Order: sequence, then C-alpha cells, then structure tokens
Amino acid sequence: MHQTIDIDHIIRLYRTYAHDLDQVREKQRELLAPPTSLKAQLDDIEAEITYLLLRETRPETVVEIGTFHGWSTTWILQAVKDNGSGHLYSYDIVDHVVRNVPEQLSAGRWTFTQGDARENLEKIPDTADFLFIDAAHSARFARWYIQHLLPHMRPGIPMCVHDVFHGRRPLPFTEGAVVLRWLADRENAYFTASRAHAPEMYDRLNDVKRNLTLSHPLKDSRDNPMIFFTLR
Repeated sequence: MHQTIDIDHIIRLYRTYAHDLDQVREKQRELLAPPTSLKAQLDDIEAEITYLLLRETRPETVVEIGTFHGWSTTWILQAVKDNGSGHLYSYDIVDHVVRNVPEQLSAGRWTFTQGDARENLEKIPDTADFLFIDAAHSARFARWYIQHLLPHMRPGIPMCVHDVFHGRRPLPFTEGAVVLRWLADRENAYFTASRAHAPEMYDRLNDVKRNLTLSHPLKDSRDNPMIFFTLR
C-alpha cells in the first residue's frame, strides 16, 4: 500500500528528520552566500517537503526536469547524500546549474543532460523512484509529460510539480490547470502548502517549524506553490 502524502504524514516527517533538516538548511544557506550566482527558486516549505519525502522514500533513481540555477538540484542532492545511496538525473535547456552544484554534492550522485526533455525522452530513466518537475509551465508541456513521460513511470512513486498555486486557483491554460484536471479525473489526491490555496496547511507547518526551531527563513518568498502526490 502506497503512503498518502497529507498533512499528518508531512508533520511526522518534519519531526522524524528535524535534526538532519536543520543541518541541511544551514548548508543550503551557505550555498546562497555571495558571490554565488545560485538563486533560490523553491520556497522554504516546499523545498523542505521535497527533502523530507526523499529521505523517507530513499529512491535509487530521482528524475528532475527543470534545474535553472540549481536550488532544487542541491536540495535533492542533499537528500541523496544523507540517504547514502541513489542517483539524480537532471534535465534542462540551460546549463546554469553546472557551475552552482558543489563537487562534494554531485560526485557520483548526479548526471545532468542539457536539452529539451521532450527531445531526450529516451534518456530519462523509466526506473525513476521519484519525479520532480519544474520546467516550462505551459499547458502544452503538461500535456506532453502526461501523455509521453508519466506512462513510463511505475505507479506509487512520489511526484511533485512546481508553480501550480501562486493564487487560490491556477490560471487557465497553464500547466497547473492541466495537471489538476488530470489528477481529478484519476481521483488522485495531492498535497500543497500553498499560502494562497491552503493557508491552513501553510500555518500548521509553520507552527511545527517554530516548535522545532526551523523557522528562520532561507528565502523571503512564502508562496510555496508546489503540489505533491503519489503517482497512480
């Protein structure tokens, strides 16, 4: 039986991995220090949930579509490193990430492919245990990965999609609208800590973070628009 990603599960993970998460947050803070060109794309809670889910599920193969400057890449690699096993395969049309990921994180754990994921489908492992998507946020791109990528993935793996809930609802004709419709059609539940869409979840997690002394922000933005779900 696959684990449902919901608020109770996420709170349990925060408490279970509080010490490790505290250490990783400080390592990530150091990566943002000048003169780095690294820019924090993920907000704090969504980055932390990604790390926590990776720690719990201990995937051997992680696929990341969309790296940009590498903030999500470094969070994922921190989890892979802390797990002691696993490999991240990342894809993006630009290679900014290459100069921002430290060697001590990437060595033996990371393969980066530059190019459009739609043109490199055969290079994306169908053995993925975890799928992270933060690339083109168009309806067309969402339809592509729903039709061509996800059928190759095995059911039961954790998956997350960024930039869905910057507001209470996604804008029409966007990736978020397409993905949410697809999930609804499949009766596939999702979790979000978006402050705009699910303020009660956002507030509960911030309360947990304060109790665990994990509340000092890494990034000013508090949107947390990512959705998380178990692929059915």
